[in-house]
Amino acid sequence: MIPCLAGSPAIDPQAVTRFADALSRLNPAGGRIGLAVSGGTDSMAMLLLAHATIPGRFEVATINHGIRPEAGRECALVEHVCAERGIACATKNVTLGSGNLQQNARQARYSALAEWATECGLHAVATAHHADDQAETLLMRLGRGSGVAGLAGVRARGKVADIEVIRPLLGFRRAELLEVVSGAGIEAADDPSNRDPKYDRVRIRAALAEADWLNPLALAHSAGLLAEADAALTVFEHMLWVDHVHDDGEAYHLDPPAVPLMRLRLVRRIIAVLGGDPRGGEAARLVSRLEAGEGGNLGGVLAKVDKHVWTFRREPPRRGAVNGAS
Repeated sequence: MIPCLAGSPAIDPQAVTRFADALSRLNPAGGRIGLAVSGGTDSMAMLLLAHATIPGRFEVATINHGIRPEAGRECALVEHVCAERGIACATKNVTLGSGNLQQNARQARYSALAEWATECGLHAVATAHHADDQAETLLMRLGRGSGVAGLAGVRARGKVADIEVIRPLLGFRRAELLEVVSGAGIEAADDPSNRDPKYDRVRIRAALAEADWLNPLALAHSAGLLAEADAALTVFEHMLWVDHVHDDGEAYHLDPPAVPLMRLRLVRRIIAVLGGDPRGGEAARLVSRLEAGEGGNLGGVLAKVDKHVWTFRREPPRRGAVNGAS
């Protein structure tokens, strides 16, 4: 039964029911969860839906990256909305390193959320990714030639930074979430980067809005099916690992299977186990070289072919790293 909260603005009962159903699938044990709330429309809608669905069984964290001067006010907005409803809210300030700003912000955000979730004993952390986000991700990755794992987009449930992350809004459209927030009389934070055409996602979003023949919910559903396919391939990968990969303590030896996709997946896994980074097309290019009988190096891992067996070992340290540079 959907709880009725005195003094709370009415939310469409169907939206609350759909949110409750998503939570029951993603958090079947009903453990206490955390919500990652930025102050934007999507995450504020998630907060309101959670308050209408599981009051008293969640906490909120808002992250201040310090990237924009408005960040402090956005965190204060989240704190205010939570205080009005008696919801525990923590503001976490993070410092970003140099390099890729978006990637560093994501890593810092999830590290802070993981630390917070552990401190509070939370079962999982919910983020506000929705169907439009998923459709945009699928289209962007199609344009980049991604494989099954990439086309699966964001998973409904998974691990990030050693915490369980759930995404109960993947069945919701952006417009529906806006209705939830506006119906509560809340003016959510507005990040101008969401309209900056220098970002691929913003351009994809604009193109998708003009293509009324594309249904974001259908695209998001396809991404979910691709996630299931990727999970099945992972099971197959584990089976092949047992029969095709041998670790002699010094190197990994791969008897390449007949299916090209599984060769790539096993190579990527070996490189990751050896401490390398197998992302992107570099792993595919390495597999092509190995199939041609050539060797290669990826992420500090040396690979060579010996009598049709592919051997991988960590690249030995440079002499200067051992003896010291003169």
